[in-house]
Amino acid sequence: MPSDHTRTAILTAAERLYADRGFAEVTLRDIVASAGVNLAAVNYHFGSKDELIAELFVSRSLALNRERLSELRAAEERGGGRAGIAEVLRALVGPSLRGCLGPDRQRSAAARFMIRASIEAVAPIRRIKNREIDHLRRFAAAMQRSLPGRAEVDLYWGLHFALAMAHQTIRDSERLAKLSEGKCDLEDVEGIIARIVAVSVMALTEDEAESKAADAAAVRRAR
Repeated sequence: MPSDHTRTAILTAAERLYADRGFAEVTLRDIVASAGVNLAAVNYHFGSKDELIAELFVSRSLALNRERLSELRAAEERGGGRAGIAEVLRALVGPSLRGCLGPDRQRSAAARFMIRASIEAVAPIRRIKNREIDHLRRFAAAMQRSLPGRAEVDLYWGLHFALAMAHQTIRDSERLAKLSEGKCDLEDVEGIIARIVAVSVMALTEDEAESKAADAAAVRRAR
């Protein structure tokens, strides 16, 4: 088998097996048996199981982050260089939710792999997440342009909480469906995105809204 075909076969088999069974349960021998290659091929192309997991996660994460940044650029171009905070947050959480939720996505190995990566905090994925944060800095900067009067630390917390809501929804979608007895529609991905964005915007602009309400009340009393 040509080298590039061997590499692709290994990656395809590994992604499917990890998605189905989890990182701890899959061995390199399982992967080579599924890919139809020998163990030496895995060692040659990736070096170790951790490096193989890392390559899979990086390839999926790069595609996700490109989509996020593309949506952010489009939103800022529409706004003449500054997007509204809701548009920034939608670009942040939308791609991952669309990529993992919904009946079509959940059946794909790529989506199930990323869901598994979100659930199981294995060392190679954790190291990558902690290292690759440049795209998040660009979102933090966009949030500062959207809300210039907001403290920088509040924006970082807002970004963190928006991501946390998206990740928790992806991880525990089945439990939420059971808890709500189907009332929470996990197939309405755009509706889920809208809810997460609405909560995040409310948290980031609450003080501003309260201030405006207090000013309006003062005006009414003055009359």
